[in-house]
Amino acid sequence: MLAKKRRVRAVKRGRLAGLRQGRAVGYEHGYHFGRCEAVRARAVPPGPGSRRNLKVLFIPQGFQALDHGVAGGLGCHVRELVVGTPERMEELAGLHRPDIMIVMNGLHVFPADHLEQVDRIRSMGIRTVIWFADDPYFTNDTADIALRYDTVITHEQSCVPFYEQAGCSNVYYLPLAADTGLFRPKRVPLAYRSDICFIGMAFWNRVRFFDRIAPYLRGRRVFIGGGLWERMSNYRMVQRFVRSGWIPVEESVLYYSGAKLVINLHRGYDHDTDNKNARRIPALSINPRTYEISACGTLQLTDLREDLPRYYTPGQELDIFGSPEELIAKINHYLTHDEIRRTIALNGLRRTVQEHSFVSRIDQLLGLLGYGS
Repeated sequence: MLAKKRRVRAVKRGRLAGLRQGRAVGYEHGYHFGRCEAVRARAVPPGPGSRRNLKVLFIPQGFQALDHGVAGGLGCHVRELVVGTPERMEELAGLHRPDIMIVMNGLHVFPADHLEQVDRIRSMGIRTVIWFADDPYFTNDTADIALRYDTVITHEQSCVPFYEQAGCSNVYYLPLAADTGLFRPKRVPLAYRSDICFIGMAFWNRVRFFDRIAPYLRGRRVFIGGGLWERMSNYRMVQRFVRSGWIPVEESVLYYSGAKLVINLHRGYDHDTDNKNARRIPALSINPRTYEISACGTLQLTDLREDLPRYYTPGQELDIFGSPEELIAKINHYLTHDEIRRTIALNGLRRTVQEHSFVSRIDQLLGLLGYGS
């Protein structure tokens, strides 16, 4: 009888402890979410101003995070926008006779006659623009593509001289951005919460890096999403954290929002089985994930690319690491200093909303192309 009473009391104590813990976690998440919403409300980016008197045909690449943002930005800045598909670009150009056609990337999902279509569209007197979003990882292919367009935009600053030397006469560097309507802080269920999050393909440089931090991650609350992680030597140490395969964009937002910190480790640029970069053009510019993580109001720890300080201030709006050991030290620091972690995350959110939305970036794009506001 006494043993039974002890068991009952133990169960009650466990329930009370669980309730207290649950309330604390809920309060912490709700408190941070409320502060994020306040930042978004106050950090209003400059308005789109007057629309350009332009009719634009936009051809997406089939990657929602960028396509939706670019289309939304164009819709804010031009008189008329037509969104097409790679297969129908020539047909739509002939039907709508736009002033300009903007093509995203021109890779992966584009048909075999893509460049012949571009030639015929140019013969109609329509200006053609290609915006490369995967440089320098496919430069074996993009040089030939670039030559068929009137204007080349690249998000990778090291590729500007590459395209100019290939014979392109109008080449501009323009960074990518975040779709801040899609990537934004969210209230998320417990299933999407973690202390440490990483989403991305297991390219070989990431495999080597995560093999070194796997023993540290093994006993922590971690989420890893993406394909090819079984290539790790220490895969068994992290296997229970891994959700293999493509993570839909909407779910990525939930995982980012539910994490205390998110790791951003850029893709390596060596010419290997993951990349088509035989010239070994270096990658100096930050990836779109840099903007997207910060847009979710989460602390970002990222490796350093040369142009990062132009867009975010390390230590104030995100933080950087140069080795697995430095990353582990910074994870330990921020997981034990909640207010510092939240403050940096909020600063990164504010900077992203103010300067790095696609509404702002498309305004810059149109200015580069000579269409002043």
